Amino acid sequence: MKDILYNEIPSLDLADFTSGSSDKKQAFVQKLGEAYNNIGFVAIKNHGLDKELQDKLYAVIKKFFSLPDDVKSKYEKPEIGFQRGYTGKGKEHAKGRNTGDLKEFYHVGQELDSIPDSDETKKEYPDNIWPSEVPEFKEIANEVYRTLEAAGKNMLKAIALYLDLEENYFEDKVAFGNSILRQIHYFPIENPDDVPADAVRAAEHGDINLITLLMGASADGLQVLRKDGKWIPITALPDQLVVNVGDMLERLTNKKLKSTIHRVVNPPREMMHTSRYSIPFFMHPRSEMDLTCLESCVDVDHPKQFENATAGEFLEERLRELGLKK
Repeated sequence: MKDILYNEIPSLDLADFTSGSSDKKQAFVQKLGEAYNNIGFVAIKNHGLDKELQDKLYAVIKKFFSLPDDVKSKYEKPEIGFQRGYTGKGKEHAKGRNTGDLKEFYHVGQELDSIPDSDETKKEYPDNIWPSEVPEFKEIANEVYRTLEAAGKNMLKAIALYLDLEENYFEDKVAFGNSILRQIHYFPIENPDDVPADAVRAAEHGDINLITLLMGASADGLQVLRKDGKWIPITALPDQLVVNVGDMLERLTNKKLKSTIHRVVNPPREMMHTSRYSIPFFMHPRSEMDLTCLESCVDVDHPKQFENATAGEFLEERLRELGLKK
């Protein structure tokens, strides 16, 4: 496939895949594959997450992040690698860096009471942690979680077809998967001279998971690294989600689908005192999913580039690299 240098990420309509004609469905699959081969990002509409629900979640996370640091820290759980609850300012850094990112965040995972007792994942995942100061957070975050999980499953069906796999290839691999809804606050910096010179809101990185679904952020700043080394801004309309390939999917497809490096840059110095909020949904499979490169993605021209690993093993390795696990 010929390389394409996009100046902006392609926009697609998920309704073409879920309720359109067979021709529209096939066209969606091909356009998605082309984008994921080249830049690893698309913007989609008709994903099921309405503006009212997004606004409700932004309202509750702003309420939580406005609490004093000592109150927020009650919900911090380093013993589980910060995989649920709050993670304090500067605790996470990008792979290969030591300087912490200028952000704090809150993790929500699968609700354990939604998982059948017979499913082993129920014993594997920690309980969600809900702040008593924001009682409405639980219901709203769980509804967003379920909505984005459903959209993600449809995206994975399209990806499976593009890879000449059975449409439901990913279904049992993501059923009650270890997905994370991350509410991020890029906190205001009143005096930029007080932070390390190389500190940024989110240093360049690839996501760990299969795919990421991103709700519209409250301010500009997200950029993606194009194949020719140029950084381009990621912009989406209010009714769109940005959906990108993660490292697990890149690994599974032997780099046929690209987990593109991206970052969140600091605003101009005079705007550093302002907040930015962002809510990505990191779609993870079950820990036992085998990430061994698909045979169809390995040939003489594309030799196997990754050692075999399960999703759980890969996640553990990356959490250590990010400074979230010892």
